[in-house]
Amino acid sequence: MSTSLRTVAEHQQHVAGLLVPDGPAASGPGRPPTETVDLDAARGRVLAAPVHAPEPLPAFDNSAMDGYAVRAVDVAGATAQQPVTLPVAGDVPAGAALTDLAPGTALRIMTGAPVPRGADAVVEVEVTDGGTDVVRIDAAREAGRFVRPAGSDVSAGQQVLAEGALLGPAQVGLLAALGITRVVVRRRPRVLVVSTGSELAEDPVPGAGQIRDANGALLAAAVAEAGGVAVRRLWVADDVPAFLALLDSELAGGDVDLVLTSGGVSAGAYEVVKEALGPRGVEFVKVAMQPGMPQGSGLVGGVPVVCLPGNPVSALTSFEVFVRPALRRAHGHPVPHRPVLRVALTEPLVPLAGKRQLRRGRLDRAAGTVTPWGPAGSGFLGWFAGADALIDLPPAGAPLNVGDEVEVWDLASG
Repeated sequence: MSTSLRTVAEHQQHVAGLLVPDGPAASGPGRPPTETVDLDAARGRVLAAPVHAPEPLPAFDNSAMDGYAVRAVDVAGATAQQPVTLPVAGDVPAGAALTDLAPGTALRIMTGAPVPRGADAVVEVEVTDGGTDVVRIDAAREAGRFVRPAGSDVSAGQQVLAEGALLGPAQVGLLAALGITRVVVRRRPRVLVVSTGSELAEDPVPGAGQIRDANGALLAAAVAEAGGVAVRRLWVADDVPAFLALLDSELAGGDVDLVLTSGGVSAGAYEVVKEALGPRGVEFVKVAMQPGMPQGSGLVGGVPVVCLPGNPVSALTSFEVFVRPALRRAHGHPVPHRPVLRVALTEPLVPLAGKRQLRRGRLDRAAGTVTPWGPAGSGFLGWFAGADALIDLPPAGAPLNVGDEVEVWDLASG
């Protein structure tokens, strides 16, 4: 491999260094910025502070079954051959106020309803005749059976979620059950997405030689999927003064944590990003990776800037490799990387000499295999849209045969 090429690992480390929590986007040493959100907006967010239960869960003793609240002593020894019969003093539906159970009686009770004072067991309806005035009970039940005591799930004051926890449906449900309606979370990184190229059309119907801006849409979607928020999507023609004027105007607002550009970073003419940002200290390098060899990164006005190639496949692959893990780590996501699996190839592959190659693939999880999906070139966005994995081929490896194991990045998980 040429010494002029940076390795993938080296460039990953460089980009991550721009976006670490104690970097330019942080609100204090080692601390990502935070915000308070309503619970209905909390799914997928990362907690910025631990959560302690303000009350026990459940808040009161309640029934785990539909059946009859009883005193265990009143049904001791009951069997199908020698059942116990008790008068039914009433019903206790879910949501009812706490009531009392007189000795020698039963109360019909529903799942989740408060266990009456004096009752210490619940007999499930399946071992009774279901009576409403008098009930026949065919089995004994010891004290505590089918009673969920107050605080048996969560005790008051207990830490239920740690700082850095990712809020999924179960975590949101727990917070709701505890009456917590707002939580402090890490603020999502705010990303300015800039597409460059005079060939890009703003008109829905491109003119001759023009194309629609796929990169702006796919990178904004990738940012959101990684836990960030694309604050704006911009398009800039191949004009250095215009590009710099627009960038300076956007950064002056102070609400951008990362600038993500696509296009204008290669070795040809009209490389607007390279021409504009190189003199400002952004470093442009070649990475030993296919697709996505030309890359740029640095700080402009203290704001991290990552410059990706203009081909949509190269841009998205580069985002997966360099930006996504750094972006997730920057706001404290507990799982910054895609899951990596070892599976068997269904077709032979030959790794590239001198470059780490990321081939699109389709996983068969049941069979534990991956099938290369489409040609290896970087101009096949349609094939990428049908892939759910990236096959990670090391540079200059030996030819791979059917059945050989390879590492793949699972794009459908994590």
